[in-house]
Amino acid sequence: MMAFAAWLWDTAFSPFAEFAFMRRALVATLALSLSAAPLGVFLTLRRMSLLGDALSHAVLPGVAIGFMLGGLSLTAMAMGGVAAGMAVAAVAGLVTRFTVLKEDASLAAIYLVALALGVTLISGHGTQLDLLHILFGSALGVNREGLLMVAGVSSVSVLLLAAMYRGLVLESFDPVFLGAAGRRGWLWQQGFLMLVVINLVAGFQTLGTLMAVGLMMLPAVSSRLWHDTLPAQLLNASAQAMLASVAGLLLSYHLDTPSGPTIIGCAGALYFASLLVAPGGWLPRVWATRHRVA
Repeated sequence: MMAFAAWLWDTAFSPFAEFAFMRRALVATLALSLSAAPLGVFLTLRRMSLLGDALSHAVLPGVAIGFMLGGLSLTAMAMGGVAAGMAVAAVAGLVTRFTVLKEDASLAAIYLVALALGVTLISGHGTQLDLLHILFGSALGVNREGLLMVAGVSSVSVLLLAAMYRGLVLESFDPVFLGAAGRRGWLWQQGFLMLVVINLVAGFQTLGTLMAVGLMMLPAVSSRLWHDTLPAQLLNASAQAMLASVAGLLLSYHLDTPSGPTIIGCAGALYFASLLVAPGGWLPRVWATRHRVA
């Protein structure tokens, strides 16, 4: 028993107790889990799952311009990322409004151009290490400034999401009624997109611009396999994101692997486990079918 307790301490608790960088990484990823995963649930509810991926790539040119102007200044890169993400969302909306292209097609075209532009800018004005750091992040390298930014964004996002909850639910399920009631649906849409963008920008230092969307979408998709009600999905998504964050940080520490991809890999493992054993997954459906046949 004592040997097991010692092993458990060394494996699961000692890294966080001994190293400040592990504690900062833990707090940052847990904060992101609390704010980003519920946004992913609303994205899936609104059938906009790929929007998060598009916006996570779209912020890269803004991050690159902030890097060119201020170096590795987190404030400069964050402001550039937010501006770029909102600009891409606005341009995609204008293209959809004034051409025959649908929103998904215009977003796909614009974010690919934005991704190529961002990589080109960073490669031309920085090193290979700078490019890898921005694309893939480093949760174990979060400093005090980055932690304060992530905590601030998470706190503001949770409060705004709570304030916007009823309007977002109504706009997602019955936008016609929302318009008939005199409430402008596009205001809810733009406010929601702003929350998505700032969470993706907050996540780029820890998970990188390519991986930030993983903590937003994988737990959200997985939660739909477990619950039918929206509040339960929101709680489940945050819980899965937190579990993936803790497990990913520990695996990254012990196996010496990149922290961001390891966290997303753990979220992916939870998703595949949910596909098998969740109430909406494969095994329960097979079991129910066999019992109906019998």
